[in-house]
Amino acid sequence: MANSTISEATRRDISDLILIENIAWSGRLEEPEFLSRLYNLKEMPSTDHRYENAYGDIWQHRVNNDDWSDDWVFTDSRFDLMHTEADIFLRFLCETLHPVVRTSQEDIEKLKQAYNLLLANDGYEIVPKTKVGNRELYAARQIALSAELNIASLKKEFLAADASYVNAQITRMESAVDNDPGLAIGTAKELVETVCKTILEERGITLDGNLELPKLVKQTAAELKLTPSDIPDEVKASDSIKRLLKNLADITYGVAELRNSYGTGHGKNAKSRGLSSRHAKLAVGAASTLAIFLVETHGER
Repeated sequence: MANSTISEATRRDISDLILIENIAWSGRLEEPEFLSRLYNLKEMPSTDHRYENAYGDIWQHRVNNDDWSDDWVFTDSRFDLMHTEADIFLRFLCETLHPVVRTSQEDIEKLKQAYNLLLANDGYEIVPKTKVGNRELYAARQIALSAELNIASLKKEFLAADASYVNAQITRMESAVDNDPGLAIGTAKELVETVCKTILEERGITLDGNLELPKLVKQTAAELKLTPSDIPDEVKASDSIKRLLKNLADITYGVAELRNSYGTGHGKNAKSRGLSSRHAKLAVGAASTLAIFLVETHGER
């Protein structure tokens, strides 16, 4: 890939995701078996003098004894996933989505979406490339999408609507991403709340009390006829649509959880370190993507 780079911060975020969420990157395969799909382990050196090659020491320390950390592959110098070429790193991620590795389509969709949220700021996304039977194979491609572009789209959308309050939220979120990540995360959640309430009010819907964010998004999606239950089974590719819409809701829940754990509006322990700007970009990117989709759908309908 020409001019292809993936920052170390993004790679670290992905390795953190896999570790914190307890994701088995090798899926249903044992790790030496998974890595053998990408590397010739029997031609790579062992870090344990008792074994002749990489296959032997990986099997010993991850299958037999399991005494290496779950994210060891990201720091092992033989694979150098934190610094290797972008296409090699992306090929590793795509392999974790392979139908031989992972059988649950729901798990594949969630993991792919998590990857894409983190890769977006470096201009990449993972997309279906071809099919084997009825199962998709994935590849990575460069894109021109980022949290910054999402914010720019939001500005354009709401400038036309003369929504000064929403514009103030967008400006605050944009300026806080690097300087005050906690504020950016909190504002991202507030933005989605504002967008949902605005859409519902414009459609003459009376809100039931102080709805929490997930329920508010669900009610908005229902009013826009976006929820999976509103899509008839006979619609072509309805299964794909249902998965995508469910994932949109999952993004919203994730933003709400970030707000509760790290964002503004909640008291914290004095020693709490909070999240960094890259985590704020994740929240802002998710919130703005959802907000744009809801606003554009509302406008079209």
